[in-house]
Amino acid sequence: MKSEPAPLDRRAALKARHRRAILDAAKELIAEDGTRFGVDQLAERADVARRTIFNHFVSVDDVVTSVCTEELAVVIDTFRAQVTAGPVGPGSRATMFATITAALRAADVPGIIAFLWQALGGFSTTDTRPQQIFQATFSRATDEFARELAVRNANLDPLEAELLVSSLMHGTEVIAHHWIAATGAVLDDGTRAAWDRLLDHLITSIRTGY
Repeated sequence: MKSEPAPLDRRAALKARHRRAILDAAKELIAEDGTRFGVDQLAERADVARRTIFNHFVSVDDVVTSVCTEELAVVIDTFRAQVTAGPVGPGSRATMFATITAALRAADVPGIIAFLWQALGGFSTTDTRPQQIFQATFSRATDEFARELAVRNANLDPLEAELLVSSLMHGTEVIAHHWIAATGAVLDDGTRAAWDRLLDHLITSIRTGY
């Protein structure tokens, strides 16, 4: 006789469907009108109760940040592939640096930045939400990278991995602003070449010191 699925499994599946519906609805709303939507509009689009959103996310900004982080997942996946291509420890600071920079070069970072810029509707001096979400997205990616490095280089101080990743990711966020200012976040061969130059400058500066 076939046993019935455990109630816990059904609840977990329902919870996962609700979370996915909320994120998909947020993506649709972002595509239509940027981030100018509230929790009621999001709940209606996702076909869930208002309270369900807060069962999964702290705020609408948290939902938007999660959507943007999913778009950044391609960078994280590229990074993970670079990290796992080598053996697990022993490692060195130089090895970790090479791993992160290889991932940054391999991934379509300017494409992701352009998506975030367009999704957030740009930055302004009067509305700080887009800037905060942009920073939070990079912060989540930094945490993910640091965890991967700590696992793959267990012999090294986890703080060392966190500091190294933080310096590179913060630098990437800084040059992202320069790239946006210079290109308007438009993607073509010229603007991608401009990104490569900025990234080369960042990597050289951190490698050699200031």
